[in-house]
Amino acid sequence: MSVTKSTEGAVAVKLDLMSPPESAKKLENKDSTFLDESPSESPGLKKTKGITVIQALIHLVKGNMGTGILGLSLAVKNAGILMGPLSLLVMGLIACHCMHILVRCAQRFCKRLNKPFMDYGDTVMHGLEASPSAWLQNHAHWGRHIVSFFLIVTQLGFCCVYIVFLADNLKQVVEAVNSTTNNCHSNETVILTPTMDSRLYMLSFLPLLVLLVFIRNLRILTIFSMLANISMLVSLVIITQYITQEIPDPSQLPLVASWKTYPLFFGTAIFSFESIGVVLPLENKMKNARHFPAILSLGMSIVTSLYISIATLGYLRFGDDIKASISLNLPNCWLYQSVKLLYIAGILCTYALQFYVPAEIIIPFAISQVSTRWALPLDLSIRLAMVCLTCLLAVLIPRLDLVISLVGSVSSSALALIIPPLLEVTTFYSEGMSPLTIFKDALISILGFVGFVVGTYQALDELLKSGDSPQFSNSTTFLR
Repeated sequence: MSVTKSTEGAVAVKLDLMSPPESAKKLENKDSTFLDESPSESPGLKKTKGITVIQALIHLVKGNMGTGILGLSLAVKNAGILMGPLSLLVMGLIACHCMHILVRCAQRFCKRLNKPFMDYGDTVMHGLEASPSAWLQNHAHWGRHIVSFFLIVTQLGFCCVYIVFLADNLKQVVEAVNSTTNNCHSNETVILTPTMDSRLYMLSFLPLLVLLVFIRNLRILTIFSMLANISMLVSLVIITQYITQEIPDPSQLPLVASWKTYPLFFGTAIFSFESIGVVLPLENKMKNARHFPAILSLGMSIVTSLYISIATLGYLRFGDDIKASISLNLPNCWLYQSVKLLYIAGILCTYALQFYVPAEIIIPFAISQVSTRWALPLDLSIRLAMVCLTCLLAVLIPRLDLVISLVGSVSSSALALIIPPLLEVTTFYSEGMSPLTIFKDALISILGFVGFVVGTYQALDELLKSGDSPQFSNSTTFLR
């Protein structure tokens, strides 16, 4: 987000904070004061100055505000007008609880090992070392590798989502440009002028994305982070203002949707909530870390409330016509077309930030295998290959709703739901755990795994059913 999920902009803080262990150590000296100079977080964090309670709350909230929130209305449609908001509430509570588990486990190992800071990968590794199983102890280093792997998959998945989002929104703006007016209250149906295929729009963004990912200086990327934050905030305010107007009678909407579409809801929802990588660096950077659990609970309460409100209002406003992103349902007038253009600018800026995390996991290892003379060419070649990979995957999966659900089900569920409860068991089992706590942790992990399997299967099944002529979310008509 991860602008997020990336973050899903708002997502920029999530990205900069989720850097891998090796690169975080390498960047710590270079960028340790970065946070105090910029609204975006840096992988290198130190305790000397620290951020206030309010700053930590702002970073936590905006770390969750990415493209995922725009797709939650369709997620509610896939669950039902009653089941959707209730499920979002439950998922928000579970996600927040798993974040608290991660913080508690990290604090335990920091005290036990006398370390000032523990990231996600290190915490999982030490959790396996503390487990009663000799096999897990001997293979504890795989814990860090597993977290790094899912971070790579998650962040590259966010990049794929962004490319589809960019193409869908730009295609709709271009096709409607001849009929766009200043009147935002007309109910006239607009026939869009067909242009090129959505996948060609994706390819047209590729040269610009390549130039963005060639920016390797984190401080320069901060400028893009600020631009993304501003553009997305303005857009979200305008979208919220629109969906609260003229809400039709909701009695025709199903309270509970078909169980066959519920897995798609799960994938989209967990995609939006996947910001667990932000919590440990934020706690480490706070002036008084004792307040962080309360800040975490308050921040996730705000995020969950915003998700439920916007998702429910969006589905109430547009009903069965809701598209993969609320922005695609906006009227054909220049005010709301500008919202799409603002979001396009924000997503472009955020793409480079989302890309930063997997690049900093893969590239340092790769260039360590070659001589200094080949380091820069290899660095740029890997960046080019990775951005081309995300574009290729987006072209192969051009359905925005399905790619969001697929990314959420495959990787976000592991980081946010499956790993933290298992980590709590391995960390505290030797100290004595109640059977109820063990049962709770097992239940959350099982639910996360079931969501991972069923959500992935359903998203892939929908993709196969769509065949060679997918139903793109930017359809040929909408209301002006």
